[in-house]
Amino acid sequence: MAKILIVDDEEAIRRTLRDILEFEKHEVDESADGLDGLAKIKRTKYDVVIMDIKMPKMDGLEALDRIQILSPDTPVIMISGHGNIETAVEAVKKGAFDYISKPPDLNRLLITIRNAMDKSSLITETKVLKRRVAKSKTQEIIGESSSISKIKETIERVAPTEARVLITGSNGTGKELVARWIHEYSERNKQPIVEVNCAAIPSELIESELFGHEKGAFTSAHKQRIGKFEQANGGTLFLDEIGDMSLSAQAKVLRALQESKITRVGGDKELKVNVRVLAATNKDLREEIAKGNFREDLYHRLAVIIIKVPALNDRRDDIPLLVEHFISKICDDYGMPMKSINKKALIALQNVNWTGNIRELRNVVERLIILSDKEITEEDVFSYVMPSSAPESRFREFFDKFQNMEELQSFIEGEYKKYKKV
Repeated sequence: MAKILIVDDEEAIRRTLRDILEFEKHEVDESADGLDGLAKIKRTKYDVVIMDIKMPKMDGLEALDRIQILSPDTPVIMISGHGNIETAVEAVKKGAFDYISKPPDLNRLLITIRNAMDKSSLITETKVLKRRVAKSKTQEIIGESSSISKIKETIERVAPTEARVLITGSNGTGKELVARWIHEYSERNKQPIVEVNCAAIPSELIESELFGHEKGAFTSAHKQRIGKFEQANGGTLFLDEIGDMSLSAQAKVLRALQESKITRVGGDKELKVNVRVLAATNKDLREEIAKGNFREDLYHRLAVIIIKVPALNDRRDDIPLLVEHFISKICDDYGMPMKSINKKALIALQNVNWTGNIRELRNVVERLIILSDKEITEEDVFSYVMPSSAPESRFREFFDKFQNMEELQSFIEGEYKKYKKV
């Protein structure tokens, strides 16, 4: 139940309220004056504070002002034996949740406490949601296909744990997005997620990037550098394209995972780090192990949970949802009126060979938005998406002759099967 602080200079009142509240299974602390009450509030998070208005050392209204600074979301219920309308109004204006005269009506007090707890919970939940939205650039995972539904379910199960996750899939499938959602659903979401693209950093610099370096560690080390492991301390470290990491860096990463310690390049001091590592790759790490390019012991450390993100060609049913999402977002980013897309255009897009996956689809939608009129049509798709050597002429000739979408889709699939064989 709730943790409640009673602040009142009358011991009999404190004892009576404590007995009632403890009978209701609440946890209760007491203070005899405002100063002691503030000291307790500094040390402890209370769900509700019940406070007398008239007290020695510091009266309730002055203490209320201080509580608004120390713990602004904690509801304060003011009580007084010398109350009047003016006092009640002043207390509420200063931020009190409610005002009750002494001797308090016990039923009303319990109802007020319950309402105060409900409000406090709502404020907390709202702040958590706002913080997540504000902190995170994370986009929604769009899709309802069985493969995407399974990924979402896996994220919900795995994220609250500390298990390491290896995310596999082709370039442009959304591996980074999966990593971000694992972080967002984890207990570490109040701390940063730090990303490292192992493929974009030269092999001679990757160790400095990950572990940092001391001043003078090498020629260009003019000052101390904090590495990504230290930056992610308490949060999540996302190692993207880990299959491109050098063997020497792999050995140090393995040690960091085993011992939760790192050493900066050029340093001899071991630093404790508390980091959850997520990794992603577009390579088959089993093949890389066989070739001697990747450490098998590191693979087993990273691959506690494996999430394979499917190629867009393997989840074509999600393309209409993705296209609608991108149209909405891109039109909003450009500040232009919302555009629509007809069903035939969507079917045509579903039958494109998406070698660049989600990233390519997003770029294509942006192109269509810029070059099309208010509605994106199949003609726009033929003109701006499909290659000129494709069976475009046959699409144009037969597209309007079909009686329903099923016939049209069957035709398009057949034509592209022929085209791919050529």
